Order: sequence, then structure tokens, then C-alpha cells
Amino acid sequence: MTVSFLLNGETVEVQTDPTRTLLDWLREDAGLCGTKEGCNEGDCGACTVMVTDEKGVRALNACILFMPQLHGKAVRTVEGISGPSGELHPVQSAMVDHQGSQCGFCTPGFVVTMAVAHQNGAKDHNDQLAGNLCRCTGYAPIIRAAEAAADEPAPTWMDDTPPKAASAAPFSPTDLDDLADWYVDNPDATLIAGATDVGLWVTKQLRELESIAFLHKCADLKKIERASDQITFGAAVTMTDVLEELRDDYPSYAELIRRYGSTQVRNAATIGGNVANGSPIGDNPPALIALGATMTLRRGKDTRTIPVEKFFIDYGKQDRQAGELVTAIHVPLGAANLRCYKLSKRFDQDISAVCGAFNTTVSDGKITDARIAFGGMAGIPKRAAQVEQALIGEPWTAETIETAVKAFNDDFTPLSDMRASADYRLQVAQNMLLRYFAEQSGEAVSVLEVRA
Repeated sequence: MTVSFLLNGETVEVQTDPTRTLLDWLREDAGLCGTKEGCNEGDCGACTVMVTDEKGVRALNACILFMPQLHGKAVRTVEGISGPSGELHPVQSAMVDHQGSQCGFCTPGFVVTMAVAHQNGAKDHNDQLAGNLCRCTGYAPIIRAAEAAADEPAPTWMDDTPPKAASAAPFSPTDLDDLADWYVDNPDATLIAGATDVGLWVTKQLRELESIAFLHKCADLKKIERASDQITFGAAVTMTDVLEELRDDYPSYAELIRRYGSTQVRNAATIGGNVANGSPIGDNPPALIALGATMTLRRGKDTRTIPVEKFFIDYGKQDRQAGELVTAIHVPLGAANLRCYKLSKRFDQDISAVCGAFNTTVSDGKITDARIAFGGMAGIPKRAAQVEQALIGEPWTAETIETAVKAFNDDFTPLSDMRASADYRLQVAQNMLLRYFAEQSGEAVSVLEVRA
């Protein structure tokens, strides 16, 4: 297949396999070895590239970015950050001035991420650079470099206009009707949106994907629609856009999203993909279930809407028919008491050992409703039904919470694995309920604060 895109300001046409990653092509075919291979799973940021399309400029991980996803877009690698005559970009000059590089392996990824943030005027440097791993210099001089360059004007050579490109194989529909019809005829096909999960099937599991459809051009799946009582996210809305849309309505949920993926991952990962893959440790489902969110699925011309919690049947099994795809997630508004808690070995960008979401309603001192859901406690994201029953109708007191904590033993029989033991998971879940009560009672509960 032929893929056409702008690379460091020049148009290129590439004959490529549909599951060849940009990282492999850059290093092996294009001779651009500044983009480094570190983890090869989107976790370290050494392979960060700048991608420009109709939505603007984004930092993405080249190691899990398939070549067809670049068709009709513009790409800049670290080699394209400096000017046509060798002029340094402001972030490059700042990295030199502030001694932000030591061994240099991670530096190209840092420079590209910083250049994207600079182009977008983003100054939340800790968040922007959280997806780039450095073990030599440490982050202090790198952050100082980002701060020093922040107010410098963006170089004119960084302005890319993506080329207009004809449709490319494999199937990349622009219309949901076409996608739905095609998927009925190709029910065993792999649907690829952000590829943050599927990319690892190729790079880590070495799987060969036969029939593929790329969803990044399907505008119907990228819509966000806000009503008075809910927000509807198309399945291909990126987690970056979900975070921004939910930031004011559900700050605790937004913080959960910020923690579970780097900027590069959030720029690619989609809310539909995170739910549809059925992972028992995906961080979106507990929050969505606690909110009572629903999801729409489509097979051909037929659609149905079900609660998110009903989608998960058993480990590796979801309520999705052959040829049926997730098209939208509907998030109710107005749950002022929603709180989301995540425990992982690494605070940012790590897989959850336990993820809990709590949503209660208290009226006249009594708990009138409770929706509590967990990831990492069972083979599927699951509600704590017995805990909920122990709360509903009872007074909002420490005594009620202490009684309800015991019901966790009736709701969950977690497994032990490399992330946590079963006993530890159960204790953590119980402690999250205690934390929720403390927070709702006005106590400070941030795990980042140290108090004597």
C-alpha cells in the first residue's frame, strides 16, 4: 500500500505494510535514527514525534504508530526540529544552555515533546514531559529548559500544512455507515483507532493482523455532543479530548485520566477503545460504571444502547456480537460526589493494581443512592453491590462506613499477581471507601501531601 505524508517539510510516498510502525520505517528505511527505540510500547517517550493534522499539533509515540495512520498528515522527527540552515529551535538552545542532556539517548524524544508543547503554547511542563523517561540528567534542568523557552516565538519553519492525499488501503472509512456495513462483512477484522493497545499486539506479541480497518478518519466517531444531562463521546474521541471535556464537570475523573496515560498516549488512545477491549484493569470503566454511563453499539444498520456495566460479562468476554462495534459512550452529568482513586506502583502512567470509583447521594443525612465500581478486583470491571446495599438507607456516618467496609469480602475475591496480592487489593479497596468518606467529610486526603 502507498502512504503519503509530509516528513520534516518534504512530501514522501512510501510503499509499506499496514502494520509497519513509523519508528521502524524511520530508522530502517528513512535513515532518521534520532528517533530512538526504548520500550517499544509507548511508555518511555524516546520515540516521540510531532504529528500535524486537521486537529493541530500533537506528540505521539512512533513505536506504536502504524504507517497508514500518517496518510495525509505531517510528521516531524528530531531531525526536523532545527531550521533549514541548522538554526536551533528555542527548546534545543534551552536544553544546551541548561545542561538538559547527558547520555543523550532520551534527549531527542524530550526535544520533540518540548517543541510540540512550545508550538501549542502549553506551559504545564510536568504534564507535557511526563511521558518522557530520563535516567541521567534528572528532570530539573529539563524543566528549566522548557520554562526558559516557553515565551520564545515559534520558528516559522515549524508551520506544516498537511498534504491532501487520496484514500489509502487498508480500509479507512470516513463515514460510519460505510464502516458498519464493511464490519458486518468482515467480522473478524481488527478495528484500529489509536493503536495504543493494538500496537503492542504487533511490537510485543509479534501478531500478524490480516483484515484491518483504521478509524482515525471516521468523523462520526470523533464527535463530542453536550446536552443538559449528558455528554456523548464518539468512540474515537481521544483521551486528551475526553480529559479536557470532563475537567470542569468531573475533576476527579479528569485527574484519573491524566494519571493513566502520558500526553503521547492520551493523544492517541480513544475512549471507545479503552472500553471495547474489555480489560479488567482499564481505568475508564470503573468511573463510567459509577456514573451510570451507557454505550451505543452498532451492527450494520441496527443500533442498541446498554449500560457500560452490562458490557462486561466475564474475563475476555463482552456483550458484543460479531460485526458489532462500539460507536459512542454517554456520560451522565450532575454527579457532584463522584471521586476516582487509583493505586499503582508508579504514580503516573502505570497499570492499576486497584482503581475505585465512588458516587453517592446523601439527603437529610442519609445515603439514598450509591454506585461503587472497581477495576483490578475481578475478571471484569465490577460494581461493589453488597457494599452499596450496606450503605443505602443508612446515615452518613463513620459507623455506617465501618460496617459497609466488611461487605467487600462478599463482593470480591481478587487474584494475586505481580502488581498486588489478593489480601492487599481487598485492603486497598476497603481503604478507598474510608478515604472517600474522609474526603466527603472535608478532610484532606491527597496522597501527595506529607503531614507530621
